[in-house]
Amino acid sequence: MLSNDIYVILPELVIVGVAIAALMFGVYSRREQGGNVLTFMALFFVGMGFWVAYRPPVGDTAFDGMFINDGFARFAKVAILWSGAAVLLLARPYLTRLKLLKYEFPVLVALATVGMMMMVSAGDMIALYMGLELQSLALYVIAAFNRDSLKSSEAGLKYFVLGALSSGLLLYGASLVYGFAGTTGFAGISQVITDNGMSMGILFGLVFMAAGIAFKVSAAPFHMWTPDVYEGSPTPVTAFFASAPKVAAMVMLTRLLYDAFGDAMHDWRQLLAILSLASMFIGAVAAIGQTNIKRLMAYSSIGHMGFALMGLAAGNQMGVQYMLIYMSIYVTTNIGVFAFILNMERDGQPVTDIKALGQLSKIQPGRALALAVLMFSLAGIPPLVGFFAKFYVLSAAVDAGLTWLAVAGVIASVIGAFYYLRIVYLMYFGEDADTLNGRMPMLHMAFLGVSAAIMVLGIVNMFGIEGMAASAAASLLN
Repeated sequence: MLSNDIYVILPELVIVGVAIAALMFGVYSRREQGGNVLTFMALFFVGMGFWVAYRPPVGDTAFDGMFINDGFARFAKVAILWSGAAVLLLARPYLTRLKLLKYEFPVLVALATVGMMMMVSAGDMIALYMGLELQSLALYVIAAFNRDSLKSSEAGLKYFVLGALSSGLLLYGASLVYGFAGTTGFAGISQVITDNGMSMGILFGLVFMAAGIAFKVSAAPFHMWTPDVYEGSPTPVTAFFASAPKVAAMVMLTRLLYDAFGDAMHDWRQLLAILSLASMFIGAVAAIGQTNIKRLMAYSSIGHMGFALMGLAAGNQMGVQYMLIYMSIYVTTNIGVFAFILNMERDGQPVTDIKALGQLSKIQPGRALALAVLMFSLAGIPPLVGFFAKFYVLSAAVDAGLTWLAVAGVIASVIGAFYYLRIVYLMYFGEDADTLNGRMPMLHMAFLGVSAAIMVLGIVNMFGIEGMAASAAASLLN
């Protein structure tokens, strides 16, 4: 029934309605309402996250299976909404300082969030593409949001051009799959593969679709846009890129592979293993020479996506569960790190050179300690939560017979630890250069401190995230 379908997609409809209302409010207000709209949208996202998590489910599908609202999708949506809320709250001081606090920014973030929620719930290639494009078009604009910055405009243009290329690959792959399977629905594609086997046309279509999504995930060798876009975009936008869209793209890829191509697992596991291997090593090696902390975090994200793909390459429920845990920990850590990066200033000017961190521990010991904890966690050093995130995906790979990939992951993790530890070294033992002297707002201190505390205290029971991820993975596979 249509009424039941509307109820299933009600959260997405509510966000769209609120985004349109916020747009109209901003347009017809006599004064700039960017601050009010941004704060409201952040608090609204927090409330929507709770609603999505706890509202009683009426059905798992809508519109004949085009939209899927199972536990797997709800887990991802909560992560997307709450990380979006965190980034909006962190963004306000930075946008105010650069005179970029316009009402369009939270509206665009809200529309991108709706696209991501559509992506993780897509049960059909058409629905998948609609969600992906809604997300992408909004992200292209906010990447170039600082119109007075040449780097920001360049970042938006590069993201647009390469994003269009990735969309073309995805569409070409989808058209091949449709041509050989005769349907766009994931369930129908799966049934065709079950009945007739994996034809060469569907296999080529799968490869093209996976390549298109790999662009969105920043998986090597489709990572070329990431460092430049991370560096050129306004820092709050970079923080957003490093959190919610990564979760959405990874979950979308997981649903596509398991729901549509579950019976072709032996084919796509090899593809994911190659993407994982390339991402881990390119992310680890290329970051070593970086001195710009935003570019460093870009290569860090490439490496971490490699580890998340390792969980998917396992091809079982354990791998999906550990991928979800890994992404949750990665996003939490990144929000703390970007709370710090947003306040890297000297004499009121933003600073991105890591050499400016020299001897920071003597001037701001609390900030230095929190960042050191986050860096240790990103490096996977025990006993912090980041170590267990990597341990989980490595164990999933070993259990699935991908021991060679797990060994490669350990080697890449050791290489990658160098650039994380270099930041800690600079803060405690580096040269006493022109150190940062900007003040950090209390809200940013709270995000930085809480994120670091989670990395330490989460070793007790992961705050229950393991059970939630297990339930979400089970809902996808069962």
